[in-house]
Amino acid sequence: MEYSPIDKNNIRNIAIIAHVDHGKTTLVDAFMKQTHLFRDNQEEMQETQILDSSDLEREKGITISAKNISIRYKGYKINIIDTPGHADFGGEVERTLNMADGCLLLVDAKEGPMPQTKFVLKRALEMGLKPVVVVNKIDKKLANISKTISKVQDLFLALATDPEQLEFPVYYAIGREGKIFKEIPAGDLTIPNSVPGDVTPILDEIIANMPAPKGEISEPFQMQVTSLEYDSHTGRYLIGKINRGSVKLDDPIILISNKPGKEEKVQGRVRGLFTKEGLAWEPITSAGAGEIVAITGIESTAIGATVCDINKQEALPDITITPPAVRVKFQANTSPFVGKEGKFVTDKQLAQRLDQERNLNIGLEITNQGSNNYFVAGRGELQLAILVEQLRREGYELQLSKPEVILQTIDGVLSEPVEELTIDSPEEYMSVITQEVSDRKGELVNIENEDGINRFTYKILTRNLIGLHRTLMNATKGESIINSYISGYIPYVQQPPLFRKGVLISSETGLALGYSLTTIQDRGKLFIGASEDVYEGMIIGINNAEDDILVNPCKARHKTNVRMSHAEVTIVSLRATIPLTLEYALSFIGDDELIEVTPKSIRLRKKLLTDTQRTWAKRKTLTVYAQQQMENMA
Repeated sequence: MEYSPIDKNNIRNIAIIAHVDHGKTTLVDAFMKQTHLFRDNQEEMQETQILDSSDLEREKGITISAKNISIRYKGYKINIIDTPGHADFGGEVERTLNMADGCLLLVDAKEGPMPQTKFVLKRALEMGLKPVVVVNKIDKKLANISKTISKVQDLFLALATDPEQLEFPVYYAIGREGKIFKEIPAGDLTIPNSVPGDVTPILDEIIANMPAPKGEISEPFQMQVTSLEYDSHTGRYLIGKINRGSVKLDDPIILISNKPGKEEKVQGRVRGLFTKEGLAWEPITSAGAGEIVAITGIESTAIGATVCDINKQEALPDITITPPAVRVKFQANTSPFVGKEGKFVTDKQLAQRLDQERNLNIGLEITNQGSNNYFVAGRGELQLAILVEQLRREGYELQLSKPEVILQTIDGVLSEPVEELTIDSPEEYMSVITQEVSDRKGELVNIENEDGINRFTYKILTRNLIGLHRTLMNATKGESIINSYISGYIPYVQQPPLFRKGVLISSETGLALGYSLTTIQDRGKLFIGASEDVYEGMIIGINNAEDDILVNPCKARHKTNVRMSHAEVTIVSLRATIPLTLEYALSFIGDDELIEVTPKSIRLRKKLLTDTQRTWAKRKTLTVYAQQQMENMA
């Protein structure tokens, strides 16, 4: 279609940022519906969380990857970028903020600013984005609007890099009803649809006071790649905001990447040019400064690279993101059950898939350690678990090591990440929370109480945080809200590992039988039930004691000619097993254990499957330790 570049003064590029579950995606739904992006009879008009389109996003109720749409309002094109709210996906936030010139900061009127609120606002202000605050969910029964605004002001005072950033407008929203107000409306807001309204007040604010993109259309073309997509017909989409100049179909261009270890220059031509109209990429013939576009014609995979005029080769600074804090070793599955449930089981297949992820996901660091061992590093357990879940759904079999914290050398001192942990929980769970966190060396910074809800703020090492979310959610029966973000680094000090009970290890390969499991369950808690396949070295439960023990879950009752009583024949019923989820497994396993992941199963196993192998390895370790002690004495 014929398409003339839009005057940059008629473009607004806006990012929506917030803590998880504060209503970003719901608000975007309202923008799309009320600007008539869909016909009244379209299916989308009845849907919610339209942009959270993947199965994992809908299942977990969170935004995992940033997405952008465009709407038309009063002659303006407004590009809206919906960003993830969970701290583990902060890399998505950091890369996509490069496409924005302003931001809407959503804050829950009841919860107030949360850890991720602080993180995303800090990054937005550092990048010079003009903020507008939207206090959302003012219809909640326990909403405290004035307190929320006061805390937001305190946050701006602490984070602002320019005095002008302290002058921000505040709007009030009932996101689920698609209503935003310049002033707090009168009446009982807890009654659904008790006050009229729509989203036009904030749209008017955006076009009147949000800045237009910078850059002159008369200058040579330059664009930074902030995202990648792939289409089997048109090839790879390089997505970004045009920093300056203009571009049209068939223009010669060059891609420049100065990322250490991935330096490259790739020449090509604009074979395809697209802009977002609503939810879809629409083909266009030309575009100018300030527009968000997708370009095909260069098969590079360098997020952060610069695409520019071949006669004016100037690279923009690379996109910088907060470094990852946790890593896990990925390997192809080597268990006795390899190939039974998956489609992709070889080292080569896993390596190719991880190489693909490395090129597309800027929030992960994926490094090859040789012998088809890959270290995958991310912000936290959830980000890593999401990747693993994607792989298993695609048909991959793999095995994972115990998560480990990544240490950094800062000013010549070996340092480790420390996090600010926030826990909102009913008063009745105060003792269990304080006990669990103190056991993990968490330092209480502050405690507040409002309407029977305690808010604990802790300082805790990232390595001690692994698995805590699951533990607290179980201990508080799912009634807690737990959030954290990396607040900095402190010098590393060696600590003894957190206590963990021993495990029940299968000594045989075969079918687990109810007869044997009824005896084994008295030794601990089981991960498996009757009629499940097991193999030697597989972990089938948690021991009540500290040591690991061998058990035989395949042992059958011996047949005799002696008639048994009914009581003897009846097998004691098996107790409920522990659900072995991926998140649980990552937080549970020890240094000498692995998680086996397939499309159908999650299993725990010892790295060395036979008891003989483990015995010899233990002896070797003790021998090395003894030699070191003798050397130290000498």
